[in-house]
Amino acid sequence: MSGGETAFELPRNIERYVAALSKLYAIEGKKQLQEIIVNSQIRVHEEWSSDNWNGGTYGHALYLTVPEVIFLSAVKQKDDIQKKIREDLNKIDNTPNEFIEEVFLEMEDVQDQDWRKESGLLLTGQRIILPEAQSRIWGDEGYRVFFSHKAEVKKTAAWLKNKLNIFGITGFVAHKDINPTKEWQDEIENALFSMDAFVALMTEGFHESFWTDQEVGVAFGRGVPIIAVKLGKDPYGFIGKFQALSCSKDDAAKEIAKILVKHDSMLNAYINAVPDCQSFDDGNTLAEILPFIEKLSDHQASLLISAFNNKRKVSESFGFNGKWPSSYGDGLPFHLSRLTGRTYEISDSGKIELQQRSVRR
Repeated sequence: MSGGETAFELPRNIERYVAALSKLYAIEGKKQLQEIIVNSQIRVHEEWSSDNWNGGTYGHALYLTVPEVIFLSAVKQKDDIQKKIREDLNKIDNTPNEFIEEVFLEMEDVQDQDWRKESGLLLTGQRIILPEAQSRIWGDEGYRVFFSHKAEVKKTAAWLKNKLNIFGITGFVAHKDINPTKEWQDEIENALFSMDAFVALMTEGFHESFWTDQEVGVAFGRGVPIIAVKLGKDPYGFIGKFQALSCSKDDAAKEIAKILVKHDSMLNAYINAVPDCQSFDDGNTLAEILPFIEKLSDHQASLLISAFNNKRKVSESFGFNGKWPSSYGDGLPFHLSRLTGRTYEISDSGKIELQQRSVRR
């Protein structure tokens, strides 16, 4: 049974339980554990346990993404910390038939950052966005992409945002997504300081906007992945050093997803989006990302196999099953074998199964 078919309660109430856990650690004087809880960005992977063991109970995976300075201070005790938080959350949680099966402590994804800066301002100026603000802006799941654009192309930005949803990407388009009851500049800043990646729609006049250059500066300072989409304007200044896309509007979403899937958090979002595939065309579109995946854990591989074996829109799309016509690609078994070093094939029953022989990578 997939998360899309079951109305799980625990993920929806996780903030309440984590808040209670923070108070418990404060009472017990466990400062390090409370610091991790308070400063973490939280996400839950529903039904992490695919076996539905123990009488139909469902285990979930809780991911706590923390700033680098907190992660490094805890890394030597990471296994013990993850186990402790899991055990304590399950004591607080009273959701019937649901529990936290695993807790994963992660470091915030910061790339292309100049670690030789001497000022130290980047660390001390780090801004923590409250969970309720993150949920209001981004929703409760997905890889978070901020779209920087001129006002006259807001429709293009909104269209691109919707196209990216299929890949597990949730976008922020300022002129469309800002709640009118919130101060607009504060909301944009909240989005900028909680985004996972930044996409600049480089139209003529992009540089003339005071706000777009400010947004680029925040993205560069935070070190998140940056993509410039050329829509009449070449990237310039700091943004000129990052990967630029020159493609048609129709292909832009897929090209963005192909670049971002190399990042762990985006890969997780993509894998979680596959079971939500709504059509064979969507399945073929999702499968176009498979060749650009560079690594895959055993857990991630098992999730993709489960999606294939339990979702007809996935297993019967040519992109995932690798059947005729060949232009749709090699199929999921080929890429599982490529990435894990083990041989996977589609059995006579139409399920992906692990074979005994291994393959070279």
